[in-house]
Amino acid sequence: MATRISVLLLASLLLASPLPAAGPRVLPEGKRPADARLEPQKDLNAYFPFVVPETLPEWKSRARELRQRVLVSTGLWPMPQRTPLKPVIHGKVARPGFTVEKVYFESLPGYFVTGLLFRPADSKGKSPAVLCPHGHGGRLQDYGAEKMKALLASGAEKYEKSGRFPKLARCAQLARMGCVTFIFDMEGYADSQQIGYQVAHRLTKQRPEMNSPDGWGFISTQAELRLQSIMGLQTWNSIRCLDFLESLPDVDPKRIGVTGGSGGGTQTILLGAIDPRPVVAFPNGMVSTSMQGGCTCENCCLLRIGTGNVELTALFAPRPQGMTAANDWTKEMMTKGYPQLQQLYALYGSREDVLCRSLVHFPHNYNYVTRGIMYNLFNRHLKLGLDEPVIETDYEPLTKEEYTVWNTEHPAPPKGAEFEKRLTRSMSRQSRAQVAALVPQQREDMTIYRGIVGGAVSTLIGRGLPKADQIQRTKVAKHDRGDFLEFADILRLTKHGEELPIVSFYPKKTAYNGLAVVWVDGNGKSGLYGEDGRPRPAVQQLLDGGAAVLGADLLYQGEFLIDGKSLETTPKVGNPREFAGFTFGYNHTVFASRVHDILTLLAFAKGHEEERAGAVALVGTGGAGPLVAATRAVTQDLVDKAVVGTGGFRFVDVKSYRDPRFLPGAVKYGDLPGLLSLAAPLPLWLAGEKGQVPKRIQTTYAAMKRPKYVVSRKGPEREAVLAAVPWLLGN
Repeated sequence: MATRISVLLLASLLLASPLPAAGPRVLPEGKRPADARLEPQKDLNAYFPFVVPETLPEWKSRARELRQRVLVSTGLWPMPQRTPLKPVIHGKVARPGFTVEKVYFESLPGYFVTGLLFRPADSKGKSPAVLCPHGHGGRLQDYGAEKMKALLASGAEKYEKSGRFPKLARCAQLARMGCVTFIFDMEGYADSQQIGYQVAHRLTKQRPEMNSPDGWGFISTQAELRLQSIMGLQTWNSIRCLDFLESLPDVDPKRIGVTGGSGGGTQTILLGAIDPRPVVAFPNGMVSTSMQGGCTCENCCLLRIGTGNVELTALFAPRPQGMTAANDWTKEMMTKGYPQLQQLYALYGSREDVLCRSLVHFPHNYNYVTRGIMYNLFNRHLKLGLDEPVIETDYEPLTKEEYTVWNTEHPAPPKGAEFEKRLTRSMSRQSRAQVAALVPQQREDMTIYRGIVGGAVSTLIGRGLPKADQIQRTKVAKHDRGDFLEFADILRLTKHGEELPIVSFYPKKTAYNGLAVVWVDGNGKSGLYGEDGRPRPAVQQLLDGGAAVLGADLLYQGEFLIDGKSLETTPKVGNPREFAGFTFGYNHTVFASRVHDILTLLAFAKGHEEERAGAVALVGTGGAGPLVAATRAVTQDLVDKAVVGTGGFRFVDVKSYRDPRFLPGAVKYGDLPGLLSLAAPLPLWLAGEKGQVPKRIQTTYAAMKRPKYVVSRKGPEREAVLAAVPWLLGN
């Protein structure tokens, strides 16, 4: 009630007083919008419930969206070229019931995956295969003699020798069961040293020397702009590991399982979400509505916005999978997570194919007891035909010489900062070539281009046009300014709890012509006004021509700011490590959020009850041109014309992930010209470009037989935008 009284009081003041130079406030002085985005941001320790859709078709639609999110966020959309693996297998040793060989292959040219290949000793014909992403501690994780005493006493482990190396014990037993089993190294562990452990898992500060458009490393702004991450690299390695297993002559490619614990559980979840080849999975220790993965190798920008590990695990359905709950962040799985997975599997008629066992008397683990549950599950679904329960047996652990991949005959490849830069540049060249090959050369190509590149941009932005009935308008003030009416309102997007202060102008001197212009400025709604408090000349000319004009303070503009200063550095979560994925893996960027606000304005302009627009145009000035470009890319035909003041801006020039203009993936998908090209052939006016119309825009408009639909005007932005007014009005 107090808020409503204050709004009404403000309305009376606005009606009784002259217009201030910067334009009217909509909210009382000192009050910010009641917007959920001003609350503390979500981080990896938040709550991530899985709300199961009511029907299978609804879930399948959601699953398509989620798979695309996983692929885009990990840098695998479109899927990179599968270059030759060139596998090398050497150093075979034997133990009772199985053999072990050393393996390395190139998942990318010059970049090597290393690991150990366990094979059944007496295999005949083709065997099932199991991939084991190992998680933190590495494949050579050693509990040590002292810790083993407690583990044996608690029942967590059974054998003093092999139990010390729990990840290798898992592989050995699977091989004894008849499975060709490959455990590969995560970045920075064991023989995978081309990207070091400190970079992959422990980096706390940004490295300025590794953040140039000419050469960059992982966990840098330049890498994020291209969606290059340690998590993405490891996910690609997992895919290539399946390629390797499939290539082995003794493997049955129709019987492949995947299992890993902790960070390896995260990899199991992601691989199961995007690769159809595994028929059974056991992602242990990371299926949880609580903590989602604390390492840089388990996070990347975009991945868990609006979702979490339980829902991502559900993407494996209806294929069978299992997991356990331990005395860690998974401890509530039996009541929060597992029932929802059962509900989801029930939509497929296979509720019994998802399994979770409570082992909360153990801490975080993939111990002997947990492994036993996995063995029985894999026995059934890989059709091994063994009596259950399958019992793990002891063996003599491997020596250092037996488990080390690199030696004098097989020397380790280059590593370090310069190699890291070469790798990221190589990845970028390959990705850039893939995207460039999609640029339409003729009209028919546009569907594929929009589907892949446009689909990626939709994921980067993360939201489409809201429905008009989700928008509530609170009228604050109405001014008769003689030749136009001025309104001050509050728009609330109820679904997301977002609120925008807006101003709008409606023509009086000239009859309304049906054109609504949504004007977006880097300074918010004050950018629609001149120093005298009147509409700026271009806005006035639009009103004189019969158009209505609408503007707003977007997130962290104008009335969103307490001190009135423009936002230079975006908020981040409390995690002290300087990694974009810890913030933007769970929350939209400020750039994307501002695009969401423009989408709200468009939906309002297109469908509000007083005067429905026949045509809608977008104008972006004062640094807001890229926002308009992104909005148009995700709305396509909704915006009839757009005026984009670019100022020569390119995302590649953004130096920090905390810059409000930061948008992960923007460079990968063609930078600003890539965004603008997605709206072809709709009319486009570029204001402030420093050179000719960018080639990608020229090419797409030419392919659509509309090259003259792009106008570029050099010179000062205000003059270029003013010159666009007759074009907007159709004169």
